Amino acid sequence: MLTYLKRNMPAICCIALLLSAACKKSGSDDPAIDRKGIQLTTDSKFGTVLTDKDGKSLYFFATDVAGTANCTGDCETVWPLYYSADISTDMNLDQSQVGEITRADGRKQSTYKGYPLYYYANDAASGDIKGDGVGGIWFVAKPDYSLMLANAQLVGLNGKAYTAGYVEGNGNTRYFTDTKGRTVYAFTPDKNNKNTFTNADLSNNSIWPVYEMDLKSLPSVISKDLISVIDVFGKKQMTYKGWPLYYFSQDTKRGENKGVSVGAAPGFWFVLNTTSPVAPAP
Repeated sequence: MLTYLKRNMPAICCIALLLSAACKKSGSDDPAIDRKGIQLTTDSKFGTVLTDKDGKSLYFFATDVAGTANCTGDCETVWPLYYSADISTDMNLDQSQVGEITRADGRKQSTYKGYPLYYYANDAASGDIKGDGVGGIWFVAKPDYSLMLANAQLVGLNGKAYTAGYVEGNGNTRYFTDTKGRTVYAFTPDKNNKNTFTNADLSNNSIWPVYEMDLKSLPSVISKDLISVIDVFGKKQMTYKGWPLYYFSQDTKRGENKGVSVGAAPGFWFVLNTTSPVAPAP
C-alpha cells in the first residue's frame, strides 16, 4: 500500500488541488461569482443587512410606511433610490419579500417587505453604514426587524386626522409598526407587563390581537432592554416599556392607524414610540 501511494503521489496531489480549486470557485465569497439583485451581508455592528450587488448598503425610510416613496426632490440627492430588475442571486434572501413600485414620476424602485429601498450618498465605500439613524427616521435595511418605526399622519377609524397629542390636526407622528408596516398599539388600562384586555378564552383577540413576535433585530433607536415577552393565555405577547402590544383588526393596509380613535376618547388605544412613558406598575 505504501509503495502504491509513493508511486501515485503526484497524481493524488493533482486531483486534490483540482478539487480544492473547484470548491473555492463554488463558494459564496468568490469574487468571480456574478452577483445580481439584493444581497445579504453580515456587518459586525448591525448584523445581517441588505446591500446591492456591489455591497453598498440599502436603507428604509420611516415615512414610507404605507409603501409609497416619499423621498423626492432634494431628498434624493442625499438618499438616491435603489432599483434592480435582476432576481437576487443570494440563496439566503427571502425572494417573496422582494418587490418594486412605480413612483409618481414613473421611475421604478425596488422594495423589501414593502419598504422602498434607498442608498445613502455619504456611504463612500462598500460596507459603509453611515446613514442608519439619520433624523431618527432612516434605518439600514434588515430582513429581520421585530419592530419598525413609522413617521406618518394618524387617521382614526372615524376618518379624522390626529396629531401626536390625539387632538384633531395634521402632522406626522412617529410610532411603532411590525416588520411589514402594520401599526401596533397599547391599551391605556394595561399595567407594566400585564395585559388587562384579552379574555381568557381569547374571544376578543380577533378585535385587538396580541402582537406575537420573537425578539430579533430592532432599529437602532429602540433599546433591546425595553422589550419583553409575556404569556397571555398561551400566546407570547411582546411588550415595550412594559406596555403589551396589540394590532387593530380594522387596520387592513400597511401604515393604517385607525385604532387611535377607538375607545373612550382618541388615544385610549394609543401608538408608541421611543418617547412613550413606562407602563404603570400593577
